[in-house]
Amino acid sequence: MHFVLSAIIALLALLDLMLGVGFLVNPAASGADFGLSAGAAAEGLSAMRADFTAFFLVAAGFMAVGAWRRRGDVLTVPLALFGIAFTGRLINLLVVGSYEGWWLPMAVELGHVVVLGLAIRVWPWRRRRSKFRAG
Repeated sequence: MHFVLSAIIALLALLDLMLGVGFLVNPAASGADFGLSAGAAAEGLSAMRADFTAFFLVAAGFMAVGAWRRRGDVLTVPLALFGIAFTGRLINLLVVGSYEGWWLPMAVELGHVVVLGLAIRVWPWRRRRSKFRAG
């Protein structure tokens, strides 16, 4: 089970790495895949390049380290990122309504949350030793 979780998380990290690099290299094309358009505005391209790249590369980095070391504590960062992203999409779905293809990004984010949550529960957390011992 540990190996399977590691493999799934590594594959998700690779997907997120590719998405992050895509936003870094060509934010207009990557944004279009997400239904975003910055037009000719440099500010929009800059925001997509910075924010989406940061989101996906940070998630990928922590997931890769967590999968390699099989450490649940490292996976709390990407779990928080994808949990908040999923919650935002859910709120949007309830407030604005559905749109074509709404389910796919939510399924990917929920898949991240489920797999990361399971790994956090199964894998050990690093315990810090206190410099100050009682007694």
